[in-house]
Amino acid sequence: MRTPTALLAPVFLLAMAQAQSPHQWIVPHRAAVAPMGVTPVRVVEAKAHVHIVDRAATTTLEFELHNPGPRDQEAVVLLPVPADAAVSQFTFLGGAAEPTARVMDKDEARRLYDEITAKLRDPALLEFVGWSCLRSSVFPVPANGRQKVRVVWDHVLEVDGDRADYVLPRSEMLDAEVPWRISVDLHARAPIGLCHSVSHELVVVRSDGTTRTLEVAERARRNPGAFRLSFTTGTVADRPTATLFAYPDPGSGGGWFLLMANAPPAGPVALRREVTIVLDRSGSMAGKKLDQAKAAALQVLEALAPGEGFQVLDYGNDVRAAYPAPVVKDERTMRALREHVAAIRPLGGTNIHDALVEALRAQVLPGTLPLVLFLTDGLPTVGPTSEKELNAMVAAGNPHARRVFCFGVGHDVNVPLLDALAERTRATTTYVQPDEDVEVKVARTFARLGHPVVAEPALRAVTAPGETERLADVLPRALPDLFAGDQIVLLGRYRGSADLEFELSGRTPTGAKTWQFTLPVRGASVANGFVPRLWASRQIAFLVDELRQKGGDLGGGLRPGHDPFADPRLRELRDEILRLSTRFGVLGEYTAFLATEGSRLDDWSSLVQACQDSLGGRAIATRSGLAACNQGDNLWAMKGQSYANPFNAFLDHKLAVVETTAVQQVCDRAFLRRGNRWIDGNAVVARKLEPDRRVVVGTADYFTLVRRLEAERRPGVLSLGGEILLELDGQNVLVVPPSQSLTSEILR
Repeated sequence: MRTPTALLAPVFLLAMAQAQSPHQWIVPHRAAVAPMGVTPVRVVEAKAHVHIVDRAATTTLEFELHNPGPRDQEAVVLLPVPADAAVSQFTFLGGAAEPTARVMDKDEARRLYDEITAKLRDPALLEFVGWSCLRSSVFPVPANGRQKVRVVWDHVLEVDGDRADYVLPRSEMLDAEVPWRISVDLHARAPIGLCHSVSHELVVVRSDGTTRTLEVAERARRNPGAFRLSFTTGTVADRPTATLFAYPDPGSGGGWFLLMANAPPAGPVALRREVTIVLDRSGSMAGKKLDQAKAAALQVLEALAPGEGFQVLDYGNDVRAAYPAPVVKDERTMRALREHVAAIRPLGGTNIHDALVEALRAQVLPGTLPLVLFLTDGLPTVGPTSEKELNAMVAAGNPHARRVFCFGVGHDVNVPLLDALAERTRATTTYVQPDEDVEVKVARTFARLGHPVVAEPALRAVTAPGETERLADVLPRALPDLFAGDQIVLLGRYRGSADLEFELSGRTPTGAKTWQFTLPVRGASVANGFVPRLWASRQIAFLVDELRQKGGDLGGGLRPGHDPFADPRLRELRDEILRLSTRFGVLGEYTAFLATEGSRLDDWSSLVQACQDSLGGRAIATRSGLAACNQGDNLWAMKGQSYANPFNAFLDHKLAVVETTAVQQVCDRAFLRRGNRWIDGNAVVARKLEPDRRVVVGTADYFTLVRRLEAERRPGVLSLGGEILLELDGQNVLVVPPSQSLTSEILR
């Protein structure tokens, strides 16, 4: 029987009470099997520091154990480590005797895991099959006391072309309670290009050409799963580096890919910018909002370099311009600009149409990257107001390809409209809540646009004459402009097994340039299960956005008595959103019902109806207000997702963070919990939840299944607690723990 604890992988504490049976093991962080009366030792703090020099890594892991029981506990530490790890230190920072430790190779570790599983009927360790394992000596953790443990090991990183990969193995289970503090110091001889974690959000503490200091963001410290860091180094000064992760899909003759590349290094000269700021001066902006917007405009324009261009437009019923056309920044033009901004007063309605027309039609200053910062706090009320017409105007009336970065101030904005304007022009939307500072939000966005290095970037797969296009469903569809320090993250599907050749082109400060990369897919592996999951997140956001924009075609929402899903094109979008969410375990506000006990996973039609109700009532019908702003925030996060979201966190209609532990992503599978059973998402999609055969944990059949999953690099799926309904070869295998009576007999 499993009981939750506060312990975290990768530390596996196998605690045994003195003078008790050696079978009294505790498997952190999620389970315990121990006789009555034995209080588990718990991990109450964990932190890891990684020091990387070129391709060599030193990992220092420190954790603190707490024994809340009335007697001393004995413990053995099992710690999964890379195959070539050399342990240089294993110490207790307390009063225990000097320990001993040794590293078992992966075969010896597997035999130990099998032995523990067979004796205790608990498969918690199986997700670490394939790793070597450090095993410590037995030591006491004092009664009602604490013990600190420090482990240091060195190993050489795996290398794939220009990319080096660091992995700290940890459990993927979601029932962890103790946050992990993880930091990295990275040093390289050559300039560092790409530096990214697909597992955890990172904060860059320090960065220069050959050094990075990184920390896992505070909100990601509870995230389970291995910590992964990949980085590339390059020797050509003006050339970006690129790398590719591939996941195979034999049924399609290809698979999914994740391509990452860094922007070319910033040279001494950047692309000049032309910035047009469009300020809403309607009556509803009166007071603090307009004051902050005006301050934001001045802050942005003061930050421009001499010789860059600017314009300021303000609009209410009509549109006023600081200058007849964009001008070059100098002391004279800025002096006049300050006078214009100071004179702006709130008045009138919200003429978004004419403001956009004026912002987009002006001739661009030669050789500049044209950016628009468009602020509004309300729905369009003057001039053409329909979403359909406004979208059509921007699509046809942006001759100079200006990028329109939108800022929705407050909740009374048309969220799908602003999102469409931004995405169509290679930009983004930022929503400013009523209690937030407009100036801060604008400054934060503009800071990312500080040093342009590639404008109008395009990345395409190179195909031979007559060769079928090898890529499909690639997201994002259009790359944003690249600024210093940016990284390209491209996800999609590929066909074939030959190397993929890519061409990245764009306009740089020294003219048009093209870079070519040859990236192999021969290393496609199910170990890269994060790839299709990240793609699914972006694809779901893309499909939902398609539905939202259809709502604009309906006149801004649902008409009474009208069923938009009578249109087969919308039904197709609905069905694909549900299928992807279920198969990959990627849930958001529109499919959150999949995580609730009340929804019937064995009734696909009811799931379809629940999905339709959510999409219709929210994505299509809800165009403005707080409940629309949260959708915009969620979709922008999903469109740009480049690291794991294991708890499926999203913002609800009140901007509260919602998470779930009822959907578990393990290896390359997703499972949905109902009662004591975890159900493979593939089985739900196949609409077949009845088991074809039954396997009991610890039996011969069970270990046959373990060996098969080990060969497929997915034994961790058996580590889920309770029953597991697993789809294999079109059949459902129900894995069940032994009866309570059998467990009791084993432990006696």
